[in-house]
Amino acid sequence: MWLRRAHVPPPFLGQPYEGLVDIAIEKDRIIAVQPALPPAPMHPEDWDLEGGIVLPCFVDCHTHLDKAYTWERAPNPDGTFTGALTALAADRIHWTAADLYQRMEFALERSYRHGTRALRTHLDVPPGQLAISVGVFQELQQAWGDRMTLQAVSLISLDLFLDEYGEKVADTFAQLGGVLGGVAYANPDLPAHLDRVLTLAKDRHLALDFHVDETNDPHSQCLKAVAEAVIRHQFSYPVTCGHCCSLALQPEEVVKQTIDLVKAAGISIISLPTCNLYLQDRQAKRTPRWRGITLIHELDQAGIPVAIGHDNCRDAFYPLGDHDLLQIFATATLIGHLDNPYHHWLPCITTTPARIMGIEPGLIAPGSAADMILFSSRTYGELLSRPQSDRQVIRKGRLI
Repeated sequence: MWLRRAHVPPPFLGQPYEGLVDIAIEKDRIIAVQPALPPAPMHPEDWDLEGGIVLPCFVDCHTHLDKAYTWERAPNPDGTFTGALTALAADRIHWTAADLYQRMEFALERSYRHGTRALRTHLDVPPGQLAISVGVFQELQQAWGDRMTLQAVSLISLDLFLDEYGEKVADTFAQLGGVLGGVAYANPDLPAHLDRVLTLAKDRHLALDFHVDETNDPHSQCLKAVAEAVIRHQFSYPVTCGHCCSLALQPEEVVKQTIDLVKAAGISIISLPTCNLYLQDRQAKRTPRWRGITLIHELDQAGIPVAIGHDNCRDAFYPLGDHDLLQIFATATLIGHLDNPYHHWLPCITTTPARIMGIEPGLIAPGSAADMILFSSRTYGELLSRPQSDRQVIRKGRLI
């Protein structure tokens, strides 16, 4: 099958082309990409896209499937970060295996239909929840293995890694083939907490993924502390940090020092713009003064991998969303000025998070998997202005 006259953004092509391209698919792989031929009679199996944009399938490397779709029974009373923590802590009594499976599978269904091929979810695993949540994730990983690549990250406060329970969490996620992670809060013991987590991860050959600096407190410098710990331990496995909101509120000399350390440590950054826009700088009867996101442009200019994730979906941390990364990217473009050119930033929801997860990047090039999303929109403005409900998703060379 040939996809004729496709508009593929330059970052996703194996080599530069001027204008539209024709894409040949055989079975589940792309076998050829070439400059588009002029309109002409086609084989019945060919498809003239008439200049419509084609993107690789999305990769969402920061989600919370176990929290998803709980807003109706556990709303956030005041829209604050503390309110979200309180609401979901109370809701956890409902987190049985049946409840988790139903909500998490629905989230996967929505992600898949919108064009996501791989997803990394953080799992809240405080004492009493570990076996239930990991068990459900394993069931879903097996059930969805032919459709989506799924990774799981532990999510607990870092101080819980100091005792035997921390070892149990590390062993469980090592057996799962997952990622070790947790929430880093600014406190005098943070370096010791990080030393412990990095040691557990290094002994088990695990990648790391931290929540850091999800606050508008400029004194919160957990990202800097993580980078220093990675360098101190000469940690060689992948490290990712999500949120990093307070970086945008710190003095320029602190920002430069932190970004230099992050670059030296080889850390990747994930921005969660919609959730942070909803929660950050929220005070009653007061208009927020900032956008809540990290320094995407400065990190990118330093050569640090930056991805964009959906984060929460219809829960106390973020009451909106539909697990559609195009919707998240459209909002991120507005609040983060991710245009001029648009195509420079589209890897943030496709190839960059794929590399963070350690999977096939998803280029539209010969030899790559035939996993892509076809849009009728011919321009980026149209792509980001309409819901794109008519998109067509191709997986393994076939329309889903």
